[in-house]
Amino acid sequence: MSPRFQFHREATAGIAASPQDLFAFLDDHRRLAAHMEKPSLMMAGAIMKITTDSQQGQAVGSWIRMEGRVLGIALSVEEVVRDYKPPVLKTWETRGEPHLLLIGPYRMGFELAPREGKTQLRVWIDYNLPSGLPGRWLGRLLGTVYADWCVTRMVRDPANVF
Repeated sequence: MSPRFQFHREATAGIAASPQDLFAFLDDHRRLAAHMEKPSLMMAGAIMKITTDSQQGQAVGSWIRMEGRVLGIALSVEEVVRDYKPPVLKTWETRGEPHLLLIGPYRMGFELAPREGKTQLRVWIDYNLPSGLPGRWLGRLLGTVYADWCVTRMVRDPANVF
């Protein structure tokens, strides 16, 4: 965990795919964050629209933006790719102050390692609480639940494909 962040959550799984194939699957941010584009209880029925720059989040410095509304509140976050080392590692972090309900600034990533005929996938998020009072309260109450849901979905989705 980075000293810049208060909280850390992660999920791991062995995936029946090569590191190259799994990295290619995860490197498509729309696929990686597909759980954000579908209504769910954790998203309070809302969806986030994902857009990227011309590099599609597949190079250091490339950006990804997510925007949506939940319970009438506008949400948005912009992420920038910080590390990009196919087929082993990719990290990205928020740029500026995200407008989210349960978590504030964060750094996320995934790491792949061959292990016993499979690829070990580890997805993590290091995050802080939102800066505003209602967000800090909601984040203390539900931030860990949301972060766990997010990293678990990012591990489970490729496990269901391969």
